[in-house]
This record gives sequence, structure tokens and C-alpha cells, in this order.
Amino acid sequence: MSGTPNDGLQARAQGSGQAAIAIFALGMMSGMLVLMIAFLLFPEPEDPATAEFEAVQDFARRHFVREVDSEELVTRALSGMLDGLDPYSRYYDEESSEQVRREIDGDFRGIGVVFRSPISRGQVLFPLAGSPASQAGVRVGDRLVEVDGAPVEGLSGPEIRALLSARGRSEISLLVEGLDGGQRNLVVEPALLLDPTVRHAGLLESAPSTGYLAVRSFSHRTAEEFDSAVLALRERGVESLVVDLRFNFGGVLDAAVHMASRFIAEGVIVTSEGRNRSVSYEAGEVEALFEGMGLVVLVDEDTASASEVFAGALQDYRRGVVVGAPTYGKGMIQMTQSFPRFGSRAKVTSGYYYSPSGRNFEKSADPDRSSGILPDMIVEMDPEQRARVHGWIARYDPPTSMLDELAEWSAAEGGVVLPEAPEDPQLDAARALLRGEHPAPARRSGRGD
Repeated sequence: MSGTPNDGLQARAQGSGQAAIAIFALGMMSGMLVLMIAFLLFPEPEDPATAEFEAVQDFARRHFVREVDSEELVTRALSGMLDGLDPYSRYYDEESSEQVRREIDGDFRGIGVVFRSPISRGQVLFPLAGSPASQAGVRVGDRLVEVDGAPVEGLSGPEIRALLSARGRSEISLLVEGLDGGQRNLVVEPALLLDPTVRHAGLLESAPSTGYLAVRSFSHRTAEEFDSAVLALRERGVESLVVDLRFNFGGVLDAAVHMASRFIAEGVIVTSEGRNRSVSYEAGEVEALFEGMGLVVLVDEDTASASEVFAGALQDYRRGVVVGAPTYGKGMIQMTQSFPRFGSRAKVTSGYYYSPSGRNFEKSADPDRSSGILPDMIVEMDPEQRARVHGWIARYDPPTSMLDELAEWSAAEGGVVLPEAPEDPQLDAARALLRGEHPAPARRSGRGD
């Protein structure tokens, strides 16, 4: 007889274990079957809001005068959901979300050319320095003849921009015609480019030791751009500065706080108060490198949000003179969130902001108000002047290396190719103040301040 008494015990134990496993598996299957039957017999209660949305969507798809798909209807519904909350909350679809991202991050994917106005001519004023277009051989005055084999003549400005859209493309083929009449085939590889928010930095004429720069918007890159521009101006002997915030609708709050802190050594720059929390942003996190500089801030009806934070802080501390027209009056802060899965983005109002003295510039908060900050010195401009100034502020600066070519082009045409700075009474007033021709006016106070 082979084996031992333990062998029998092991066999019986193994058989019992297998039986237990089989019973457990059968129990699991039975439980899952019971759950499935329960879901079928007793489904979860239907969300009334979702049910109504789906019913209306189905109705529109079946009966609207033209064929409309679910994606369009959902986009319209999401837009309406946020647009109706207040004047500032927004939903952005994939296309408009890219523009918002560009404004926040301060960069864009493209080839880097600035067109001569009107864009429908298809003529390049100049390529941006170091851009893919410049590296590929695009020159001052080149006219686009074809883009990827498609003729450009007769197209509108938006249609030309659409042809040059870099989305999903690794290269773009161009046929260009130079100022000499010769044609060239070029291949441009789009890349991520800096979209400068600080523009036109330079010395002001007839204002010794005075610099000027325009801040077009506030992005995550603006603080670095601003510091670099002002430090470069100081190396050229600048002691006073004009910061132009006209036609600046705002942007990233941290950038405005950083800029204000360069002129204010200590104290609260702005306070935000929302439904769930209150936050104070204070000077001191960065060194007040420009504390001793003379300062004038230019504002107008299109100076809003983060721009008003900067101007309001400087005005409250009497650190600079605010010149121009009453500002837009946007004293609300928005929180933005992207939804990568859908390529969209949403923005909702999350609170109010207050200046160091406790002022809120939101015009909708008071029926008697129609604007935000009241400048220390009001200088009005007519609509035509204002439009020309805004157009100039929005312009990109040509690379220094191309200024001679642009001058030669202007001389050959007998006109002005590169637009010059227009007549600007508000800038003239700032220049006069910094020359000491007018005493700094006393700060106004009251409801419109």
C-alpha cells in the first residue's frame, strides 16, 4: 500500500476547497444577475433637467428649417447657459477657446508675419524676428501669390488667415512675389511664437529721460516682458515712464499685481472677495525696482479689469498720475477652466475686486455709475482720434534689423508704408506733466472715483 494517512486528509481538504470556490463563483454570478434584473425593472430616476434638454434638442433636430446636428445645439445651449448669468461669464467652443488660451498664455502657433493693411492685398509688411517665416526667407514687402497651391488673389483678409492657419499642419508651402517682381517658392514650418503684450517701448520725443510703453493685455508672460522693457529703458537713461493701458481689456490678475508691485514697496495691491473666500494680493513678493521713477498711466473707456487693478492701486497710493478718460468699470474677477476632452473652455464670475482704499470699479454694481476709475486728469479724444490710437497700440513693432528695408520701401513708393504714431492729446498731456509743465492735479474722490 503506497502513500501515508496525510495524503487522504489532503485530498479531502482539496476537494472541499474546490467546492467552496465553485459555490462562491455561483453566488457572484447570481448576485450580478439579480442586479441586472433590478436595473431593468427599477431604473434610476430620470433627471428632469436632462430629460427636458434632450426632448427640446430632439424637437429642434426634427423640425428646424435646416438640418442641425447635436454638436451645434449643445454648443448653443452651453453658450446660453453661461452668457445669461452676467455680462462676463462665457462658454468658448474649440475655435474661440484657442484665442482665449493665446491671450492668457501669451503665445500662438503660426508662421509669424505682419500684413500690410488691408490684409486682402496679401502683402507682408514684415516677418517677426526669428519667426518661421523669417527663417524660411519671407522678406519685407513680399506678396502672397499662392498658399499650398491655392491662389490668394481675390480672397478676403479672414480667408487669407484661414489659408495660413497652422492647426494640425507641420509645414505650409508659399509662392511669394518680392518687391523686385521675382517669385520664390518657400516652405514654412509653423511654430509656437511669443505674442508680445508689451509694445512700442522707447524714448518719448521732447520729453528728456522719459520712456513709453503700451501694455496691450495681461498674459502669463506680461510681467517678464514689462520688467525687461523698463530695465532696457533705464539703461538708456530713462527716469520717468508713461505706461499706456488704453485699449487693454485686462487678463491675468497676477501680472497686474506684479507690475504694480514694481512701483509700490509694501501694502495691499488688490483684494478679491468671492462667495467662499477673500484674498488680498500684497506688494513685497517682488522687489520694487522702479519705485523712484516718475510715472503717468494712460487710460480710456476700453481700460478694464486687470488694467483697472493696476491703475487703481497706483492712484490710491498716489504713486502715479492717471491721465485720459474714465475707464470701462469692470470690477469682477473671472475664473477660467479648460476642458481638454472637448477642446472647450468656460469662464464664470467668481468675485469682486477692491482697490487698496476699498473701491470697487464695477459699474453694474451701482445704477448711477457709467464708468470705473475717474482719472486724475481728464483728457478727451474724439472717436476718430481714439480709433487711430487704438490701431497704433495694437500694432506689432518691426524688428530693428528691418527698419532700413521698410524706409527704402516707403521712399520707393513715395509714401508711408509703416504707419506712424497718430496725433494723441492724452499722450501729449502725459508728456507735458513729466516735463513739469503742469502740476499733478489733486486726486478726485467720490462715487465715480
